[in-house]
Amino acid sequence: MSRKLTRDEWRAFLQHGTRTGKLATVRRDGRPHVVPVWFVLDGDDIVFNTGASTTKADAMRRDPRVCMCVDDENPPFAFVMVEGIATLSDDLDEMLPYATAIGGRYMGPDRAEEFGRRNAVSGELLVRVTPTRVLAEAEVAG
Repeated sequence: MSRKLTRDEWRAFLQHGTRTGKLATVRRDGRPHVVPVWFVLDGDDIVFNTGASTTKADAMRRDPRVCMCVDDENPPFAFVMVEGIATLSDDLDEMLPYATAIGGRYMGPDRAEEFGRRNAVSGELLVRVTPTRVLAEAEVAG
């Protein structure tokens, strides 16, 4: 029997290690689009970067409703699914601290600034997903 995670537990789960999020959007023709993203939390919001001309950016401009799933692939398995509303910003001053934090999380603290400066540039967007619903379960195969 699986166990529901508390808010503190699902936040800790999302911040653990270098788990990637699988972001789902809907293309113009209605087909689903799912891609991995590196992210950090800001409060309960999920924050990540993407190119301004990517399929996911185009989809979020059209329809800001998104879904992201992060999972633990090791038994007894766990996941957090976040449905939310995405807001996009091209403000480089706002983007740099988040891009740096994301770089530090996934590439290590010694490369955080390098990745922050590489990703907080013109042509990139900062995406903030504000949750509208969270489903979080642990011990799925318990």
